Amino acid sequence: MKLGDKMRYLREVEGALRGLNREMTQQEMANAIKKELGQSISQSYLSQIESGARPHLTNNSRMLLARFFNVHPGYLVDDPEGFHNELTSDLGAQEDKMDLWLINGAERFRRDPEVRQALLEIARHEDSRKCLVLLGAILETPHLAERLLQVLKPDARKQVAAASGSQSGSESNSKPDGEGRR
Repeated sequence: MKLGDKMRYLREVEGALRGLNREMTQQEMANAIKKELGQSISQSYLSQIESGARPHLTNNSRMLLARFFNVHPGYLVDDPEGFHNELTSDLGAQEDKMDLWLINGAERFRRDPEVRQALLEIARHEDSRKCLVLLGAILETPHLAERLLQVLKPDARKQVAAASGSQSGSESNSKPDGEGRR
């Protein structure tokens, strides 16, 4: 993968993480770097990197962008010709897709702040797949989910009880855009 492609991908992920529901523009990225890291990088420089007109970053730019995107600086280079990462990072690519899916789900559940926050927390976790597998194991264990909810979120348990008592059984307030239970 070329450096420009990696930068476009990182802008897309960053936009999703920031709740923009789109990729972050180069100008938004330059502004955010200035505001959050106190250093400058121009939109035109970012454009040159993405277009391939500037095939390499300076070390300072690489370190700045790595800090902004929270990636290893070594990621911000062209992959060598013929390089394939299927064996080492196929799971990583799936993890990235899963994270984007979770972020999109969080946007769909924006009217339910607890569900939205839970989906974003899973997406931000370094191993979101493990989080979902753990959730599955919790749900397979009888009464464990209720007990954990009682201990970790006692107020949420009361809200769930009140909501289930006031629903008709075919609709759920936590479903996005009026989807019913399955």
